Amino acid sequence: MLKVERLTKFYPTATGPLTVLKEVSFDLAPGASLAIVGPSGSGKTTLLGLCAGLDRPSGGSVVLAGESIGEMNEDARARVRNAHVGFVFQNFQLIPTLTALENVLVPIELRGEGGPEAEAEAHALLQRVGLGARTDHYPVQLSGGEQQRVALARAFINRPKILFCDEPTGNLDTDTAHAMVDLIFGLNREKGTTLVLVTHDLELAKLCRRRLRLRGGAVVEDVTTP
Repeated sequence: MLKVERLTKFYPTATGPLTVLKEVSFDLAPGASLAIVGPSGSGKTTLLGLCAGLDRPSGGSVVLAGESIGEMNEDARARVRNAHVGFVFQNFQLIPTLTALENVLVPIELRGEGGPEAEAEAHALLQRVGLGARTDHYPVQLSGGEQQRVALARAFINRPKILFCDEPTGNLDTDTAHAMVDLIFGLNREKGTTLVLVTHDLELAKLCRRRLRLRGGAVVEDVTTP
């Protein structure tokens, strides 16, 4: 499902290249779960972005759902993302002028596949995340936890093969975070989705079968739970 080999990312600066990721390698089978942990500035979000095709690596390769995306241009990477990937971000990234239902439907609309079946699927997903009665509400009318639930439903509307989560509980209170974690892992089990998440929460990380710890852009620990 995801194969990363010697992945490297650096940015040019006035004093020379700044390396933020150094030759990271791993692979994930379909249905696997991986947590990427480490201190701030360790390269976690950079790694997730490269794996998801949000950016291009400076070196190494990324094969996502059988497609080598490292050398693709943005349009080609967007095609792969739309076909195979779901995202959940810390700051929700909902469109404020769209209702909860309309936000969930955005990925489908981008693919030109809207219609009654898609709308029924969006309603079902919002029902699954506990927002069946809030489909016509706008983001400003929803709590942070409810907005994150909309984002999770949106992530699954494309029936993704892999879900990338960047600090999915970072802006939530403890009780809401626990409920969100239950939903993320529950939906992943139901849909058979591969999960990659970045988190500072070590208890959340322990729920994943595999954990990569980064420091200074390099992998310093790779643990798999039986």
